[in-house]
Amino acid sequence: MNSLDSPHNLDATTPAEPAPQAAEESSFGDVLRQFEAEHHGAEGRDAVLEGTVVSVGEEAIVVDVGRKMEGILRPDTPGLPTGIVPGTTLMVNISGRTDDGYYTLSTIRVVQPRDFSGLQSAYESKSVIGGMVTEMVKGGLRVQVADGVHAFLPASRSGIREMADMPRLLGQQIECRITKLDVEDPDRPDVVVDRRGVMEEQAQAAKQAALAGLLEGIVVQGKVRSLTDFGAFVEIAPGIDGLLHVTDMSWQRVDKPSSLLSPGQTIEAKILKINRESRKISLGMKQLTPDPWTQTAAELKQGDRVRGKVVRLAEFGAFVEIAPGVDGLIHLSEMSWTKRVRRPSDILNEGEMVEAVVLDIKPGDKKISLGLKQALGNPWDDIETRFTPGTVVERPVTNLAQFGAFVDLGDGIEGMIHVGDITREARIQHPKERLSPGQVVKAVVLEADKEKRRIRLSMKQLEPTSADTFIGEHQVGELLTGRVVEVHTTHAKVELGEGVHARCKTREESSAAAESAAAKADVDDLAALLASRWKGGASAGASSGKEGLRTGQIRRFKITVMDAEHRRIEVESAD
Repeated sequence: MNSLDSPHNLDATTPAEPAPQAAEESSFGDVLRQFEAEHHGAEGRDAVLEGTVVSVGEEAIVVDVGRKMEGILRPDTPGLPTGIVPGTTLMVNISGRTDDGYYTLSTIRVVQPRDFSGLQSAYESKSVIGGMVTEMVKGGLRVQVADGVHAFLPASRSGIREMADMPRLLGQQIECRITKLDVEDPDRPDVVVDRRGVMEEQAQAAKQAALAGLLEGIVVQGKVRSLTDFGAFVEIAPGIDGLLHVTDMSWQRVDKPSSLLSPGQTIEAKILKINRESRKISLGMKQLTPDPWTQTAAELKQGDRVRGKVVRLAEFGAFVEIAPGVDGLIHLSEMSWTKRVRRPSDILNEGEMVEAVVLDIKPGDKKISLGLKQALGNPWDDIETRFTPGTVVERPVTNLAQFGAFVDLGDGIEGMIHVGDITREARIQHPKERLSPGQVVKAVVLEADKEKRRIRLSMKQLEPTSADTFIGEHQVGELLTGRVVEVHTTHAKVELGEGVHARCKTREESSAAAESAAAKADVDDLAALLASRWKGGASAGASSGKEGLRTGQIRRFKITVMDAEHRRIEVESAD
């Protein structure tokens, strides 16, 4: 018998053959378990993985979790830290897959208890644990908080506002805190958890961390959350709003924030001030661009003429925008040379384009004083040449006062007719007896005073007088009868008719005139001097007659001079 056919040899060799098969089965089992761990077994959801951020986008954050496919985090994932950039490491776990095969991830910072003792410890210490939402039940959700142990998560404590959004938590890893742990029935312990409180704590912590990372002067990006009349609230970090006041939106005047911004709009702003106690943050957009005052103050100087738009009227003046974001003030007193302006609206309107002169610049206070009247020119500068005495004007009456009437002479200048200069016909007590506002009158300039800014007019000077009528009806050389009403040393006043008076030389005036003429002659020429005196005496006798003039005398006189322009009449005695 061959030794190979021996039963003993068969028995001896039989056990040795299965050894390679057992090793092969063991190796395959390990591979299978690894495959299932990676691709099955709820995608390895119980495992806490360390991932590295690959890219950050508006829709998703791509994370390398050390597997063949990368994972995706939503930017609004609860508990996600702020300031994530490529290269940031995160503790995550796998919650599912996308249609494209990417892992869907959730952040996790806590470990899920493995047994009941772990739940007991977490309950007593009020620590945060991890759990997996498995199904929806009446009034809330079932959450697996340990192997074989499920807890109840009330809908009101789920952190979800709308019931319609509850299903999106299914299959998600959440963080929660045990609020009730009843072990009367060890097989079915009563466990209640709270997710909302944990989320609020995390949000508050994230807000504190984000606030701590903010500094005055840095530029941040934010989203306009709401608009008010005084500004806009901008979310610059999760749960952190800053106030962008309307005055800090633009260097130009902004009437309403809604004219520049809209809710949901993404903007860049500079942090101007942070009050960490009240957690109030002031933002500014205009601070990201150069201050136009710097350039304007460097270019302007006193006396420059500028052009701008009236943007606002105040009680004391008008603000004019002379450059984007740069306003100058025209004070009431600088609006008119001739009018007393009580309200800016008497002269200017909002939106009107005007030309003005720079009066003063204060760059430190960001104030520019402008003058409107200086750009128009002072109409009083040439008043003495435009309205010389004797100039006749024909203009409307603007106002009446007890003492006289005011007449518009143009360019805002008024002349005044005293009540006594209105008419010769009668004595009046008030200008309204003869004049009314708006009436066009003819008057002559009596005085134009540039320093006092006063022009005196007269109407009665243009009315015909008795002397005007007399001069128009008589001629030089004509003889007529007159009465002596006054006698002086050198002349007499003679009444030729009602209201008509003439001047008549007396003997003494004629002698004095002759002596004055003789004094100019050659004093050595005695014959010439005697002749001059003789002629003067003869002339005096001829003009005065045999006897001198006496008050009340009625005599005949001869007209020697009639000056119509000056209303002057001179006569000599014809007797």
